[in-house]
Amino acid sequence: MLTAKSLFQEIIDNDESFQLFCSIAASGEAQGGWENGRIAALVAPGMRELAPKISRHGADEEKHGRIFNALMKKRGLEPVPVPPETDYTMLLERRGIGLAHDKLRRDEPLTERDVIVYLSHSRVTEQRAADQMGLLVRYFGDHPELGKAIHMIDNDEVNHLAYCHEELLRLNDEGHGRLIQRTLRESALAEIQVYRDVSLAVMGHMGRILRWPRAKAAVLAAGIHGVYAYERAAGWHRMVGLRMPERLDALGGPATPAPAF
Repeated sequence: MLTAKSLFQEIIDNDESFQLFCSIAASGEAQGGWENGRIAALVAPGMRELAPKISRHGADEEKHGRIFNALMKKRGLEPVPVPPETDYTMLLERRGIGLAHDKLRRDEPLTERDVIVYLSHSRVTEQRAADQMGLLVRYFGDHPELGKAIHMIDNDEVNHLAYCHEELLRLNDEGHGRLIQRTLRESALAEIQVYRDVSLAVMGHMGRILRWPRAKAAVLAAGIHGVYAYERAAGWHRMVGLRMPERLDALGGPATPAPAF
């Protein structure tokens, strides 16, 4: 029976598909780490109190990249180039979602609006990351090779999402509600399209590596399109709501170091 668990089991059992999966994940986390590092350095003068939390966010993502690289190294594998069509962060930027890399490369302070856009974009993408890691914990939390890493990353993603909720609610109370809601909606609608396209691309590469029959590939593609149709109709609303999280000040203090794998 084709299930999310059996599908992922196939991917992690094969060295080549596992190598591609970890390479894509490590690259995305490294990009996120760089982005947050630059945002922390350039954060609007009136919002400097956010800089330590943004730095912590970036440090966590850099740590996740190291974890995925360590998982490959443990199998004697090296990172492989990431196919452009699977580069989630780059494709979001091309759609104008988040802060452009050109802006972040300049040594010009960000505006208050820039920081609100960053937090709104992060609230959307961190929802996706938290959902995905929650699924992996459910299926592979006790896996002898992956379980420890999955739990650590999952805990961090929950913290990141809580931080976005808390800071956006604070900014909403300060009078930025209209900008926040507009940016959340634009980000969510773009994100679900990019997620669909990246999912199709990743499954296409995995199918070639694992030699999936056409019927299986077609079923998976139909499933991805079905998820997109649901999210386009109603599911995106879960990515734009704001509520006070259980974990307050989730990114206060230093990042948790990654243990050896």
